[in-house]
Parts: sequence; structure tokens; C-alpha cells
Amino acid sequence: MSPLDAFALAAAAALLLTMPLYALVSRGRPRDPEVAARPTTVLLGHWVRDWLMWVIAPLERALVRARVSPLVFNLAGVGLGAAAGVAYAQGAPAAGGWLVLLGGAADVFDGRIARARGMISPAGAFLDSTLDRFAEAFAFAGMAMFYAGSPLRILAVALALGGSLLVSYTRARGEGLGVSFRGGLMQRAERLVLLALASLLDPVAVTALHWAAGSLLVLAVAFIALASTATAAFRTVAIARALDQAERRARPGPGAPRRRLRRGRGAS
Repeated sequence: MSPLDAFALAAAAALLLTMPLYALVSRGRPRDPEVAARPTTVLLGHWVRDWLMWVIAPLERALVRARVSPLVFNLAGVGLGAAAGVAYAQGAPAAGGWLVLLGGAADVFDGRIARARGMISPAGAFLDSTLDRFAEAFAFAGMAMFYAGSPLRILAVALALGGSLLVSYTRARGEGLGVSFRGGLMQRAERLVLLALASLLDPVAVTALHWAAGSLLVLAVAFIALASTATAAFRTVAIARALDQAERRARPGPGAPRRRLRRGRGAS
């Protein structure tokens, strides 16, 4: 285990030690409104999300008081994604995992600061979602370089990236057609957490089980590939059904009068 990986693991352990403290202070505490509004999954429940919001709350308040622009965190997320890709390519998965987590935190700060400062806008929403895809692409590209000697592992990375982009695309395309759907197991937060945990634990597994470097990480990547592709397929079916039902409701009934389509001279 490299010194960088050891430092990353120690930092992760220090972060996890705040969980018991939060369990004590959170009794009777109301749930964060934004967390309560989001659907839960098997991997991420309300308690874990609330804990994260509690951890970052002091920094969030300081950033709002300092009037830091949400765009700073959009760009920071891309930079951290690129740095994670470099870490993976250099064979430092634990460091890559921390950079993935920090990139996810930057994404959280972006949205919460924008809402706190009343800076929500279509342009901001577009930049947020689009730059997130850049960050993911850079991180997975670094992983592909890490696994350059194994075609099967590169295939797992490619499928994980493709599935991740499809999850986001199906939601965006559905919303563009008037159907908002966020369901599915492997959404972005779940992908980030799973990828980061596997990255942080990979050096431990390699040392304890005498596996090849990246073995635990590639198992997580393969799971992300399968689960994100399934999530995209689930969303595709659900959104298509919702659109079909909306179209059926909009059609006139059997007894309703039909309007004739009038064609002009130049109609084709």
C-alpha cells in the first residue's frame, strides 16, 4: 500500500468516525428538507444523506456568507473528476476514491448554495448536469488506463461509463418531453459512493487477500455497469409508458367530434 493510499484510508476512517456522533445529536432532529424530497434506494437511505448534510453544513453556511458562486463548484467538480482520472491512471485507487467523493461534494455544494442564494436558473441547471458528465467521463477514462492490460476490465469500465450516461440521458430526455422520473437503483449519488468505497478499500483487499491491484475496484465497476444499464432500461420503459398514457388521455373519445385538417395550397 502506497503512502498516498494509506493517507486516503486514514482520512476516510476519520470521516466515518463522525457517524456515531451524528447518531447521538440527530435524535429528534428534523430531516433536511432537500433530503426528505429525494427518493431513497437500497444503497443510500435518508439517514446517510442527512449525515452528509450535517457534516458539510458549517462549510456550506460559510460559503453562502462569503457569496461564493455555484459555478465555482461546477468547475471544481470537473477538475476533481479529471484529477481522479489521473490518480486511477497512476495506480492510486484510494486517492482516486477520495477525489471522486470530493467531486460529489462539490456537486452537492453547487445545488445547495444556488438554492440558498436564490440563483437557480436553466443555465445553471444545464451546466450542473452537463459538467457532471464530464467529471464522470474523466474518472472512468483514468480507470480504463489503469486496466489497459486487460480487455475484459476495460469492457467493464466502458459499460459502466455508457450505463452512467444513459441513466442521465433517459431522465433528461424524459423531462424534455414532460415526464420527470428519477427511479432506479444506480443513480449518480449511488455510483459515486460505490465507486469511492471500492476505491478506498481496494488497497486493503489487495494486501489482505493477495489479489492483483484493482481487483476489488473492477468488481464494483462491473456492478455499476450492470446496475446502471438496468436503471437506464427501467427508466426507458417507465417513461415510454408514461408518455403513451399521456397521449392516450389526450386523444378524443369515440363519440367526440373530429376536427378536419385543413391544408393550404403549399401543404405537403
